[in-house]
Amino acid sequence: MKDKQPKAESHLQVETDLKALTSVLEWLENIVLPMLTEDFGWQCRLIINEGFTNAVRHAHHNLPVATPIDIEVKVFADYLEIRIWDRGQPFNLEAKLHSIMAEQRDPLDREGERGLVFMYKLTDELQYIRTDDRRNCLLMRKNLI
Repeated sequence: MKDKQPKAESHLQVETDLKALTSVLEWLENIVLPMLTEDFGWQCRLIINEGFTNAVRHAHHNLPVATPIDIEVKVFADYLEIRIWDRGQPFNLEAKLHSIMAEQRDPLDREGERGLVFMYKLTDELQYIRTDDRRNCLLMRKNLI
């Protein structure tokens, strides 16, 4: 794991509500995007949009709206790190991505699960980890250079 001090970092907690996506994107734009190129910023908006939306629609689909989703962004000299924590059931992201990519059609032509493909293609590292506090952490790293 990379162990440098971040140049910038921020944390946000929101409820399990798709309407909170507006707040998430505004937070991202105010905290991080001024430090990034326009193209890189667009990619970051897309992956955080997909990660947050998946947490609400899938991980938290049976949980109360008051269930928090935590989001953390850190900007390092050579990479950006986004973490999204949910409280849903564990999920094998690697197996799901492998299954999608093994199909005999373009994964972007799929009705569902395109968000996973976007996150996979637009990041340099993508993991979904069960933490000791019984949360799941979607970790997305993207190299700045």
